[in-house]
Amino acid sequence: MTFLESLSPRALAAPQSGIVEVVNYARGRDGLIPLWVGEGDLPTPDFISDAAVAALKAGETFYTWQRGIPELRQALADYYGRHFGTSFGPQHFFATGSGMQAIKLSVEALTSPGDEMLYFTPAWPNIAAALTVSGAKAVGVPLHFGDGRWSVDLAQVEAAITPRTRAIFVNTPSNPTGWVASEEDLRNILALARKHGLWIMADEIYALFFYAGGRAPSFLDVMDPEDRIVFVNSFSKNWCMTGWRVGWIVAPPEIGQVLENLIQYSTSGVAPFMQRGAVAALNDGDDFIRSNIERATVCRDLLCDTLIATNRVQTLKPEGAFYAFLKFDGIKDVRAAAIDIVDKTGVGLAPGTAFGAGGESFLRACFLRNPDHIREAGARLADYISKL
Repeated sequence: MTFLESLSPRALAAPQSGIVEVVNYARGRDGLIPLWVGEGDLPTPDFISDAAVAALKAGETFYTWQRGIPELRQALADYYGRHFGTSFGPQHFFATGSGMQAIKLSVEALTSPGDEMLYFTPAWPNIAAALTVSGAKAVGVPLHFGDGRWSVDLAQVEAAITPRTRAIFVNTPSNPTGWVASEEDLRNILALARKHGLWIMADEIYALFFYAGGRAPSFLDVMDPEDRIVFVNSFSKNWCMTGWRVGWIVAPPEIGQVLENLIQYSTSGVAPFMQRGAVAALNDGDDFIRSNIERATVCRDLLCDTLIATNRVQTLKPEGAFYAFLKFDGIKDVRAAAIDIVDKTGVGLAPGTAFGAGGESFLRACFLRNPDHIREAGARLADYISKL
């Protein structure tokens, strides 16, 4: 028996990231404009880093609260009060070692091996992989693409529910499509969950990146206290903290001990000095978020206007998040095209095949970058398209 053959089938089933494949192919090239991964190009702002450094120097390097330091949980409660109008207390919030860990721990809490969770495709691939390595089954329900827009068919969602279904994962605003569920969509999904006794795992990480103004509709707008909903989120996007790996869960306090136990047996908590940085982000970072959204809006328009003007790209400006999901005329194999585009233009895009069913004809571009870089990337891509 080989080393691989002796490993767990669940571990062996974990897929290679189709995004990372392209990144590894071209990482570090001169003149590269990397639009392939979901992060901007700004470093974490000083007011956040300085708070973490101060805590580190003050000796905050010991074991800490499994659920998060009290100051962080209160800052999360205040943040939700400001942006979502909630009155949740700190007991609803749990610090995690990244948004990805928030998802993984929620999967462990809500499903058992053999259970099913629905999610909308195309989708960020990590939710399906998290379910797979936990022994559950990810069941994709396709979003519909027409006239450059994405939409959800509630009849298809209900048709996908089986006796093994335990939850519905909803990412809105969506990575990679930019789809934003309307309040009516959310009410209808919630009604299905109530009817069938399901949990909802709500990934609203891009809620403030909503180009109609304000924030995107949230399950927080339509839910009742007895509804079975957990929210997973991260500091990565709003505050340019992708490398920090700090996230959170919002959940009913009744399941708090279960979540604390899962944290204990995975990471045993987030480093306290990192939590101090997260507190600064929440308490002092609203102006930075607004500037980040303004930057994303400018770059969305720059990239999409340039590519739509070619008449060779099927897309509209995304309603939310900070990705353009682009269908290029004349491209059949988007995985091969992503490699070819890197080689010929120096622009890094993520192939839509990395995002599962429905993404096979698309390429994703993250446009939260220096506007000059986005302007140049748009010009290079437009020239590439003209030669297809």
